[in-house]
Amino acid sequence: MQKLFTQSKKFPFCKTNNLFGLVLMLIICVLVGFSFKPFPKTGQPNIVIIFADDMGYGDISALNPLSKISTPAIDDLVKNGISFQNAHASASVCTPSRYGLLTGRYAFRTPKASRGIGGFTPSVIEKDRLTIAGILKKAGYTTAITGKWHLGLDWATKDNKEAQLSSTGYSNVDYSSPVKAGPNDFGFDYSYIHPASLDIPPYVFLENGKVVDNEIGLTTDVYPIRKENTAFSWDKKHSDDKAVYWDKGVWWRLGEMSASFRVEECLETIVNQGENFIDQQAAEKPFFLYMPLTGPHTPWLPSDENKGKSGAGLYGDFVMDIDQVVARIKSKLEAEGLLENTLIIFSSDNGAYWPAEEILLHGHDSNKGSRGQKGDVWNGGHRVPLIMSWPDGIKKSNTYEGLVSLTDIYATVAAMTGVEIPVGEAIDSKAFIPVLSGDMSFQTRDNMVHQSSGGMYAITSGAWKYIDGLGSGGFTFPTNLTPEPNGPKGQLYQLSEDPLESENLFATYPEMIPSLKKQLEAIKNKEK
Repeated sequence: MQKLFTQSKKFPFCKTNNLFGLVLMLIICVLVGFSFKPFPKTGQPNIVIIFADDMGYGDISALNPLSKISTPAIDDLVKNGISFQNAHASASVCTPSRYGLLTGRYAFRTPKASRGIGGFTPSVIEKDRLTIAGILKKAGYTTAITGKWHLGLDWATKDNKEAQLSSTGYSNVDYSSPVKAGPNDFGFDYSYIHPASLDIPPYVFLENGKVVDNEIGLTTDVYPIRKENTAFSWDKKHSDDKAVYWDKGVWWRLGEMSASFRVEECLETIVNQGENFIDQQAAEKPFFLYMPLTGPHTPWLPSDENKGKSGAGLYGDFVMDIDQVVARIKSKLEAEGLLENTLIIFSSDNGAYWPAEEILLHGHDSNKGSRGQKGDVWNGGHRVPLIMSWPDGIKKSNTYEGLVSLTDIYATVAAMTGVEIPVGEAIDSKAFIPVLSGDMSFQTRDNMVHQSSGGMYAITSGAWKYIDGLGSGGFTFPTNLTPEPNGPKGQLYQLSEDPLESENLFATYPEMIPSLKKQLEAIKNKEK
């Protein structure tokens, strides 16, 4: 050791004072030890991401004492894990949010991924992009997805043209041929998926790129367009007269459907496939299961067991089904002896689609503590529940208040499993390993860009949030407002004092706008 320090070029002072060098190195090691708590040496944990669809932070009873919905299984994750109070999806609508989670990148860096898409849209993930599944595969994991994909598929077609849906409800897709690109091309060893949201055709399951049942008909062959005494509500605007519409939240669009597919059984099928995958795993090799659910997104089709049991209508009843999914997966892991070394991550792709009408009707605020809803640039659009539980690794229940993006899960699991992220990948992902080790003072990031469904952008930086436009940018009226003469051209909120984004301080602190706008543009224009 003495010879090593004497010959060191990095520590030339050691040539004349070996004792001083040894003492200095000891001090450095002690300080580093205090700054970065060691991560539990439990080996590579299994990782399960249960990703709800359109579920709000305020739906979870452990996170919202006023919730009208009982969520005991998710509450148990909170009780025994870490809940993130200030976690956000990278966008306030489905496809860009999912792109951000799987790639560790803001979706606006890939224009095809930055907007909502249908079930026939080609793949929006770039060819050869290394997803979270791909990087875990490099770490020796077996990887699988069972659930909603909604990131595009390269369908084979009967006329060799791009897949498209006609007004008749039929498409030009050749369902007897495997897709040319899908989840298996982006790091997943096994995939069992529904192409998009459960209110968007085609209504089929694909296993490893092949349609499970290629006997195809139309939704109207099985489901009547209306039920007796159907009453339209605020959500009718999302469907036309050819769509199935039975009740508020109970609707899906006209389109092709496998003969054996049943909309009301979709969630159950997804969960069964996830359980089957877990059943095939062994403790000797780690696995990654990404389970993006189709609920509680419309259509709201709760099980008979939970129908009428929540205080938030069919939506709340459906959330209770999502809670039972968590209970089932946890129970399956335990039965297979895999629970202790499995990191369970529960989150949602965006805020709940829960307008003011529903808050008043049920007395339930699905996006508790946030303004707006799904699609909006306000926090209600992109703030999401994020809970992590891992018996072997997370020994103490904690609440983390720091800013976190779902894009950050990529870098975090890469660091956990010892895989180096290649240059150019996951450029918007920041690891929060110290948080999992119990350091609630660790600052994961000091800013984050938000994107609405209508393409309005915002940045949270420290205690402030700047929105580059007026209006919600999404589903809450008004979506966009034209600035009045000499009036504010955007929105500025001091989140530390005004978490509900109720007082626009754009005109009060004009000196802050240029620097925040510059930050926003710098991140948006960051080299890809």
